[in-house]
Amino acid sequence: MSEIIKTNTEYSKWIKEVSLRFRNSQIKAATKVNREMLLFYWSIGHDISENYNEVKYGKSFFKNLSLDLQDALPDVKSFSVTTLKYMKYFYDLYNNSNRQQLVDDSDTRICQQAVDDCIFMIPWGHHIQIINKCKGNLDKALFFVKKTYENNWSRAVLLNFLDTNLYEKEGKAITNFEKLLPDIGSDLAREITKDPYNFDFLTLREGYDEKELKDALMDNIQKFLLELV
Repeated sequence: MSEIIKTNTEYSKWIKEVSLRFRNSQIKAATKVNREMLLFYWSIGHDISENYNEVKYGKSFFKNLSLDLQDALPDVKSFSVTTLKYMKYFYDLYNNSNRQQLVDDSDTRICQQAVDDCIFMIPWGHHIQIINKCKGNLDKALFFVKKTYENNWSRAVLLNFLDTNLYEKEGKAITNFEKLLPDIGSDLAREITKDPYNFDFLTLREGYDEKELKDALMDNIQKFLLELV
């Protein structure tokens, strides 16, 4: 710590503001990556559900799809059979026709865009747990998506509440999607910025070397900075 920051209040305040702006930019960048990754997973889920599936290509479809995508994209580790099935579950649960029916039939009018934004804001690992626990129940799934988003729940906290009767007690309270970003320093922000799925999406694996890191940064940082303006 410099002497200036100890003695000059204006300078010290500015350093804090810069730090805050940096953290905000980190979260914006991470949530943008997370959103793009989930939109990609959604598109794969759509393709599988609507066009390319076991009915058309046989019982070994997912195994073959996993092998072929890993051959086509060897730097990406997210194309396991299990993950590909979850992409389909993700699409099937939240697809537009299901959500439009929910909007039309609910006593409380829901902003479609707000629901969309919230679905694509939380980490993939959270979605997996919601899919597992909600068993195709869209109302319940959206309830826990909203609660996660509102309260900045980590995956562990989400899992704890999924094992309770919170949804049954509070009902279909899925309106008022007000926040734009997770709170700085919250468990949700921390998990989004450190989500290994996001690093895999950017082909930044845990064991990356210096050249790989430099190449990935050069490919992606300019895009992020332009979108943050």
